[in-house]
Amino acid sequence: MTKDRKWRNRNTMAKNTFFNRELSWIEFNNRVLYEACRSELPLLERIQFLSIVTSNFNEFFQVRVASIKRAQKTDPHKKDISGYTPTQLLKQISIRAHEVVNKKNECLEKEIFPLLEKEGFTYIRPEQFSAEQKNFCQRQFAQNYLPLLTPLRTDTSFFPLINNLLYHAAFLLKPMQDINPVNKEFFVKEGKAAIAVVQIPTGVSRLIWLPGNEKNKQFTLLDDLILEFGTALFPGFEVKESMLFNVIRDADFAVDEDAGSNFIEAMEEVLVKRQSSFAVRLNCNNSSSELKKFIMQNLNIGQDDVYECDNLIDPGVLLEIGKSEETSRLKFESWEHFASKSLPEEEPYWDVLKQHDVLLHVPYESYNPVVKFISDAADDPDVISIKMTLYRTGSDSPIINALKKAAQNGKQVTVLVELKARFDEERNIVWANELEKAGAIVIQGIVNLKVHAKVLMIIRKEDTSIKRYVHLSTGNYNPKTARLYSDMSLFTSNQLIANDVTTFFNIVTGYSALQPMKILSMAPVNLKTNILAMIQREIRFSSPENPGMIIAKMNSLTHEEVINALYDASRAGVKVLLNIRGICMLIPGVKGMSENIQVISIVDRYLEHERIFYFKNSGQSEIYLSSADWMDRNLDRRIELMFPVLEPDIFAEIKETLDTYINSNMNAHQLRSDGQWIARKPITSQEPKRAQEILYRKYKKIAEKKSAPKIQFKIRRRG
Repeated sequence: MTKDRKWRNRNTMAKNTFFNRELSWIEFNNRVLYEACRSELPLLERIQFLSIVTSNFNEFFQVRVASIKRAQKTDPHKKDISGYTPTQLLKQISIRAHEVVNKKNECLEKEIFPLLEKEGFTYIRPEQFSAEQKNFCQRQFAQNYLPLLTPLRTDTSFFPLINNLLYHAAFLLKPMQDINPVNKEFFVKEGKAAIAVVQIPTGVSRLIWLPGNEKNKQFTLLDDLILEFGTALFPGFEVKESMLFNVIRDADFAVDEDAGSNFIEAMEEVLVKRQSSFAVRLNCNNSSSELKKFIMQNLNIGQDDVYECDNLIDPGVLLEIGKSEETSRLKFESWEHFASKSLPEEEPYWDVLKQHDVLLHVPYESYNPVVKFISDAADDPDVISIKMTLYRTGSDSPIINALKKAAQNGKQVTVLVELKARFDEERNIVWANELEKAGAIVIQGIVNLKVHAKVLMIIRKEDTSIKRYVHLSTGNYNPKTARLYSDMSLFTSNQLIANDVTTFFNIVTGYSALQPMKILSMAPVNLKTNILAMIQREIRFSSPENPGMIIAKMNSLTHEEVINALYDASRAGVKVLLNIRGICMLIPGVKGMSENIQVISIVDRYLEHERIFYFKNSGQSEIYLSSADWMDRNLDRRIELMFPVLEPDIFAEIKETLDTYINSNMNAHQLRSDGQWIARKPITSQEPKRAQEILYRKYKKIAEKKSAPKIQFKIRRRG
């Protein structure tokens, strides 16, 4: 693939007003794939981007495509905001998704595998095995893998459950002449070929190193061994054809919100249903048309939903190569996560936060202060209470451990655990149970709303009164993703913020009626209203001499009311600069509608995740951070928070960061009115500006300055 190949968006428009949400999402995945196809990037990082493309599509089909397929049955003629009926949209999704997946497969086969071999790692398929390698693999298969496999027969009356996302091997079998009658009856009717399905084990590595040349490490896959030596599973039968496949099923289930005290049981029922819901996509290699046809028929999948390849279905298996010695050259330069410039590394933060707010920008700065903040509170005898929300916190979480310890130490710990966090439901159920056993008060979400706000409050007894310390964030309380996702959070003891956070917890944990908050905005109460009001304020204050300005950074922009308000702002001469990582339904650059709107997207080594909103406000500028994107689900169907940046130093730092993103001319794409995302590149006279690298160098310089030894000069004086 050439670097100059155009990465086109087939996202057609209706009435020149809105891009389609689902097609826009595919274009985001195409921008990720663009990074995978950049020859100048380290090889293992390119494989990582290919893996992200695969996992992104898995989730997309489980949720978005599944919901459209249901709409196709329930309301087939209803058009969405972009003008598509469900059937029309599914066709467009299939066309564009196949283009992207085929491009991914081409990149893997023509670029990644040859480059791996050049770097000393060669993928050996069974037909390429040496005699030594074949004997080695046969022994490995017989000793370590054959006992793990369970072949399942199929026939016209029975097709086994193919679990969601798991890989399977299918075998087309022909009975040998001397087959005994029992097996013949079991597998075959009237002399027809039999078909069996075997699940690929999940508890073992799928990458297998082979004996051979030490200078060139050779490997094969468990999938290959099972397909090659699977005959051992079927004594008396000959394997005529075989095929590797997996199935993507509908995961867009709604839990029974009226389940009451049985809500966890209702959620667990949803998790079970995901494994056997209707199939929306079949991924397979192209080794057997007969097996593919048989599986399609039994899963009721049409050709538009079949994605074939002649190499790996999931390139992520190759990431295990990174565990080998001497592969650092194949990865990005290691970037440190620097200590906060404003918080002490050893002492508690109480005294610092009494003096001023502190901004934390991960992953450039370490996430340790958030963990330390909670851990210090758990051990501090003067801390009375801890209240927080948890959406996604990861496995083996030190935050959960600190909360459990706090409860065991006699603190009143209240945690709102969102059990409906998609694909993290099972883990969150475990956390909720563990926290309750430790003595914490656990709130299992809000009926009909997801709690997506990220907020923590620590209440501490000081002198004759209590003091409240607050942490508000754009991202989850997850130390692992905080090393990969770019997010901002604020530590503060500001009384106005603390008052609003107190009100927030009263609303979401009890029976409190909605109460006004003075400086925080809460969805679905007034967050959308306040955003629309601030856009209207820019329109009102804007003039040719002093045009208004809005700069917004978020993951996705899909809300019709907000987009229309931004169009109105553009018509009024307001300059609108949008940094949208993923979905963007707004069409920029259309004369008379959006000529003053610019949209860019940044895809780099870190996942851009901050939500930052800047309003010029006729010279009285305001900046807000939020957990919410400007999407229908965030503004209308979730509990979210937006909070202002009040301290001038932090305000200036965030504005500088926003400008860095907007001015980036590397790892950035700009959206045109025709739907194409064009890669930004520095022209001859321009300095290359890669936003994430600029930010990293900035925080590195701050850290070096902070750690520089203090030099004292010894002065001579006449005695």
